[in-house]
Amino acid sequence: MSGWRDNIREVTPYTPGEQPKISDVIKLNTNECPYGPSPKVKKVLDEMNYKRFRLYPDPNASKLVGAIAKYHGVSKEKVFVGVGSDDVLGMAFLTCFNSDKEILFPDITYSFYDVWADLFKISYKTIPLDEDFRIKKEDYFKENGGIVFPNPNAPTAVEMPLSDVEDIIAKNPNVVVIVDEAYVDFGGTSALKLIDKYDNLLVVRTYSKSRAMAGMRIGYAIGNEELISKLKAVKFSYNSYTMNMPSIEAGVAAIEDDDYFREIVGKIITTREKAKEELKKLGFSCTDTKANFLFASHKEIQASVIFEELKKRKIFVRYFNKPRIDNYLRITVGTDEEMKKLYEALEDIVNTCK
Repeated sequence: MSGWRDNIREVTPYTPGEQPKISDVIKLNTNECPYGPSPKVKKVLDEMNYKRFRLYPDPNASKLVGAIAKYHGVSKEKVFVGVGSDDVLGMAFLTCFNSDKEILFPDITYSFYDVWADLFKISYKTIPLDEDFRIKKEDYFKENGGIVFPNPNAPTAVEMPLSDVEDIIAKNPNVVVIVDEAYVDFGGTSALKLIDKYDNLLVVRTYSKSRAMAGMRIGYAIGNEELISKLKAVKFSYNSYTMNMPSIEAGVAAIEDDDYFREIVGKIITTREKAKEELKKLGFSCTDTKANFLFASHKEIQASVIFEELKKRKIFVRYFNKPRIDNYLRITVGTDEEMKKLYEALEDIVNTCK
């Protein structure tokens, strides 16, 4: 009676950051942008003719692809778009990692990588970060079926120098190397300048962080024309109409408003650097973050205790109960007002829990 269960794919799903069901919270646990998207996004959505929604969207998202290509100074044939960078990365795993060799990624990294590997039945091996949470490039100079890592890494916020990224790409010419640049706009150095030099490089970006559009689900990849064409073939074999009409229009408006983009990124970086100093005063140590979040540990109080105490005060941060990082908190950079309330709460917790 239950034989059908033998044919069901079993996977352990990715666990996203908690979405609070209560109001009046300070939400610093999912690395969302604390500011709204470009006013031009509002304008284009306000002016959209809702009657167009009866029609299918452009399966190629040509208008958005063209805007992204123009922004980055590449041809349209080098751009692939998807429903958030998760969709793009999932398609990349499905397309690029098909050998019988293990793919490689760090042991402490974006926790969706092993989920996709399990889902698509891709063999993988995790490579330990060093004691400073840094990727050691030499560990990736060996036979493998593909490589993927974020730069800056998540949740550690540590950036690998571009020279090391290039060494990994150059030492692995027979496999695809995916560089996940979800946080690169907050002070990192992009690998996009290497696209024309290496045909095995795929750089993945998102609108969810620096462009304040997590709710619109827009991600994209840039690579050589042949690699992008293979990604498109897989996508169109799965679902041709993944990018909806409002997302296409809003995505164009957002990437064309470079002044607003630079303004909010600059504000976040300024707040982040101040946060490092404020947390240090309270007894925390942080990695040298190049992202829109901090990865912090207190010298006396366990991260799990601080996490729960902050929740009692309606402040949500991210806690990972995992080896090596179970005494760290990932704290999204909020507005100056939100961060001030965070500092006040942490000061109270530190004074109470010592």
